[in-house]
Amino acid sequence: MPVLKETAKAKVNLTLRILGRRPDGFHELESLVAFAEIGDVLKLEPGDGLGIAVGGPFAGSLGEDNLVAEAARRVGAICPSCRAGRFHLEKNLPVAAGIGGGSSDAAAALRLLLEANPEHLGHQDVARLCPQLGADVAVCLDQRFAVMWGLGEKVSALEALPRTPVVLVNPGVALATADVFRALDAGRYEGMDRQSLDDTHPAFDTVGDLVAYLESKGNDLEQAAIGLAPIVGDVKASLSAQAGCLIARMSGSGATCFGVFDGQASARQAADRLGRAHPEWWVVTSNLA
Repeated sequence: MPVLKETAKAKVNLTLRILGRRPDGFHELESLVAFAEIGDVLKLEPGDGLGIAVGGPFAGSLGEDNLVAEAARRVGAICPSCRAGRFHLEKNLPVAAGIGGGSSDAAAALRLLLEANPEHLGHQDVARLCPQLGADVAVCLDQRFAVMWGLGEKVSALEALPRTPVVLVNPGVALATADVFRALDAGRYEGMDRQSLDDTHPAFDTVGDLVAYLESKGNDLEQAAIGLAPIVGDVKASLSAQAGCLIARMSGSGATCFGVFDGQASARQAADRLGRAHPEWWVVTSNLA
């Protein structure tokens, strides 16, 4: 079998609502999620055994024992006859950045193992493994515009998002999700189900429709993250100040922020200005879909 390849796209939380802390210590949430056209690249050379090599600009932040290897081990546990092989992960996304890098890598590994073992595995088999690997892995499996809720394991795909120009900026500060949730100090979860929420998720025909919706929504973790890393507020403000930026938000638990722009040209110009002003920041342009 030839070498298989997947892109583990960056996940962007357009909204993030924290409903409360459950008795088990985890948090109920609801989030509108889109995916950028950029991401890590994962390749698999199917064969016996399991190996993984990591390269790319953010390889130094990971060891060989990461979520790709864990995904392969969990597939092996439910399917001893499945073959894995040699993975190579090109780590292009910053780590602990609020854009689902590790979760997206794990989901890409599941997709590759599914492709390598069609006679032994089905989509439902790998989908059941997602919650064991992390709260964001389920939404990253199909990489579609969606709403996720519960702990993140419940996912409902939405009508396709119009191609939306964005600039993603990370200041080079890692924020651990657990630390941000602790700083939030959310109240007790009262048991509301998604149907009882006042949020609705309409179809977005234009970028303007999306921005109008986001103007009344936010990210409940943003202020907690800024309290831990004030530079997140600086990044968001810098994005908001760029010509053509329609709205700026933090993604996930940070520290990456995104700005939605009125066109590709203004997004590229903004990224160029920010990159020159802050060469230590990770600044990229992309599109959401």
